[in-house]
Amino acid sequence: MIARRFWHLLAAGVLLLALALALPGRAQDLPDYQEWDEMADRAEWVIDGERASDAALETLRARLVAWRTEFQQAERINAPRIESIRAQIDALGPSPAEGETEPDDIAEQRAELNTRLAEAEAPIRRAEAELRRAQGLISEIDALIAERLAGELLSLGPSPLNPANWPGAIGALADWLVDTAFEVDRLATSDLRQAELRENAPVITIYLIIALVLLARGWRWVGRLMMPFIRREETSPGARLVLFFLSLLQCLMPVIGVGAIAAAIIATDFTGIRSQVLVDLITPFAVFVMVAVWLGRQVFPARETAVRPLTLSERERRQGRWTVIAIGVTIGLGTAIDDISENGGFSDGETLILFFPILVMLGLLLLRIGRLLISHVRQETREGADLSVNAQVIRVLGWAAMALGVIGPSLAAIGYSTAGISFLLPATMSLALIALVRILQRLVVNLYGTLTGRHEGLDEALTPTLIGFVLALLSLPLFAMIWGVRAAQLLDLWRNLIEGFAIGGVTISPRNFLVFALVFAAGYTATRMLQATLKSSVLPKTRLDAGGRMAILSGTGYVGIFLAAIIAITAAGIDLSSIALVAGALSVGIGFGLQTVVSNFVSGIILLIERPIKEGDWIEVNGMMGYVRDISVRSTRIETFDRSDVIVPNADLISGVVINMTHHNNTGRAIVPVGVAYGTDTRKVEAVLREVAEAHPMVLLNPPPSIFFQGFGADSLDFEIRAILRDVNFLLSVKSDLNHAIAARFTEEGIEIPFAQRDVWLRNPETLRAATSNDGDPDP
Repeated sequence: MIARRFWHLLAAGVLLLALALALPGRAQDLPDYQEWDEMADRAEWVIDGERASDAALETLRARLVAWRTEFQQAERINAPRIESIRAQIDALGPSPAEGETEPDDIAEQRAELNTRLAEAEAPIRRAEAELRRAQGLISEIDALIAERLAGELLSLGPSPLNPANWPGAIGALADWLVDTAFEVDRLATSDLRQAELRENAPVITIYLIIALVLLARGWRWVGRLMMPFIRREETSPGARLVLFFLSLLQCLMPVIGVGAIAAAIIATDFTGIRSQVLVDLITPFAVFVMVAVWLGRQVFPARETAVRPLTLSERERRQGRWTVIAIGVTIGLGTAIDDISENGGFSDGETLILFFPILVMLGLLLLRIGRLLISHVRQETREGADLSVNAQVIRVLGWAAMALGVIGPSLAAIGYSTAGISFLLPATMSLALIALVRILQRLVVNLYGTLTGRHEGLDEALTPTLIGFVLALLSLPLFAMIWGVRAAQLLDLWRNLIEGFAIGGVTISPRNFLVFALVFAAGYTATRMLQATLKSSVLPKTRLDAGGRMAILSGTGYVGIFLAAIIAITAAGIDLSSIALVAGALSVGIGFGLQTVVSNFVSGIILLIERPIKEGDWIEVNGMMGYVRDISVRSTRIETFDRSDVIVPNADLISGVVINMTHHNNTGRAIVPVGVAYGTDTRKVEAVLREVAEAHPMVLLNPPPSIFFQGFGADSLDFEIRAILRDVNFLLSVKSDLNHAIAARFTEEGIEIPFAQRDVWLRNPETLRAATSNDGDPDP
């Protein structure tokens, strides 16, 4: 039946996928073509007659896929020998043109090699032909199954809204229930079953006690264990992690209790063929309900301290929890109707009529879930925040859930029950899978926070984000199977992905990427280890300065990474000649569009080799002065004296004028100007300044400091101290110290440091006196 078929789609698909992945290829060198011909003829007969069921076609397809894999392996038979023979033929040179001849020995050798080549390639040619046949049969099976599915979706059955169709369905269900009750009554009154009941009474009692304890107390016991962690839930990822597993345990308790009740009923031995169906439904129904309870509590948490995936009010979250629980109950009832209809031999029409209330209820519940998702998006918009990508996806999911909640029951009401089921059930399962993936991503975040000890910024951490992305990718095959993609098709897609795809004569596959990543990572690690060894053990024992050691370390890093990339490309099986063609094509773009970048790169190499500047140098370039802090491939970072970083392209340092204060050594000259008042003994001033300069520990005495009488200024006699410092990096502090010392000595020696003075001369002062007298003021 259609509904039951959908319920078992995922389980059967996963099983088929696992079996296909585990199915090994044939170990023999050449396929058994006689067996294959019989297999292919039988497959063509089945396909042409359309005699097999979908399950039989899937089994036949899996066998064809195994043969296809064998033919693909056969295509690689004699590959080394064929390559060797072709190399020998190429070594003989090109074949002579028409009308030309070649030496007899060469012609004889060429003919022999061509014969050997044809013999070596014969198995490959046969394998290629049979591979095409197998692929064609697989495509025909896929087309036949797709045609059947499309026919089922478009098939018009009896309308559940027609009252004339109700009595048959209701009567079939009532007859089955009555027959089940008679069956149980007959078994219960049997003396043999009564004796077995008395014999199994202790086991039944134990099962019932376990069920009573777990159903009555299990939920509360786990709830008490959760209380200490609830208090720390808001701030501790470890507490959230423990609460996650305790919530699973809390929902597992009722399931175990219901399972114990089912075991007790089976132990009574009062179950027959029909009643066993009901007993077998007890535990799955409890699983559906408790999974719904758990998902509802995770997506719509009741606790205010819990992480809330959706921005909803407390009332909306409560509605969400009850809606999810109702979905679990509805799906459980749908499963029960499927099993009962199969056991009772109901017709498809009767099953669909009984299943219609389930579809209506599921549609209404999807409408409620969609409204809650839209409410979350509106809450985010109302708060004034920009609508994030996550919110946009949730909005699309909300509208889609509401639309499918209306379309599914409507189609079923018309009579397209299969199409209605194909809309509602996948939509519900997709929402549940999305919620599960989001819950697992949050679990990864909490686990990462617990292991690292971080409590803040976990959502922005890179590691849990990458793991969450991988979880989302792993869920894609499940989404595809939910919406009808067959496991065999997914398996073909996976194999094609593993085998790789060709780009420009180069085959790219996950294996190539993995080999490239591993080899490059190993080369990169070895380069860094070599750099660390040179830096800590080898270079400090040489006479190279800091700049030379840094140049060697940088050069070692560039060469090591380049070699690691080349080795990784070669190990991955990528043809470097193909890359050379691409590089040649890109060289035009590099020459025109990236010439500045290339110029800076070459300049960076020159800086590392020639070393006109090195890290720690005090330089001045383009009017900016500071210390060189880092020389990279493209640019150099200079830290100015106000602690700001200036990024200078390397080309400017090579082609421009650069003043390096500390190129070969740190010595440098300090100039301190001093002015004294007119009338001061100049020789005395010279002697005082010389004593002050020579007394400073940073001033070199060889060559000694020089004192110059510069000239007669407008307000002072101008002197200047010129001294060579041991370390020019202390220039400003030395100038400050010298000025302090000069001020103190001048005060002791009575030498005056002048400052500008101005005398104001007034012309015709009598005019001012007259003006003052006219105003009535007394004369001074």
